Amino acid sequence: MSKGLAIFCAVLVAICWGLYGPTVARARSPEREWGAFKPYVFIGVAYLVIGVIGGAVMMRFADNDSFDYSGKYYPALKWGFIAGTLGALGALGLTISIAKFGGNPAYVMPIVFGGAVSVNAVYAYFSTAGHHLNPLMFVGMALVACGVIITASNTPHGPAKKPPTVAASPVDSVAD
Repeated sequence: MSKGLAIFCAVLVAICWGLYGPTVARARSPEREWGAFKPYVFIGVAYLVIGVIGGAVMMRFADNDSFDYSGKYYPALKWGFIAGTLGALGALGLTISIAKFGGNPAYVMPIVFGGAVSVNAVYAYFSTAGHHLNPLMFVGMALVACGVIITASNTPHGPAKKPPTVAASPVDSVAD
């Protein structure tokens, strides 16, 4: 049962993060009436509210845990802050890519998430001492790169283009 719930939660995360890029792009004023980072302030507020309230609720009711971060609980504070910093830096970089440099979410998001899978695989390899390197990991990483390229190059990148208008040639107008 818990494996099914874990997969359900992972799919929910994929949906939320997959929609993050397009939502950041929509937060930008088409007429450039405000700066690229005006919406980012409220991205941070949302992270803070959901992180603190959601974390506190789950910590209290799901785990029946205390709010003590001293002594043996200090690693939760330290590593939680580092994880939050990495998440916030990732969100900032994604926002810069889309909102400031005009990156299209249709290709930025596959690069981000395909790259994240590969970074996670490399981290897992280096953090598990004594394990041999399976060459299939590199095959998987190559397939992820191919998947990113195929997905990004075949995703719609804006409104359909109008067919070019054909101007009447001078020969056509003379024949009329």
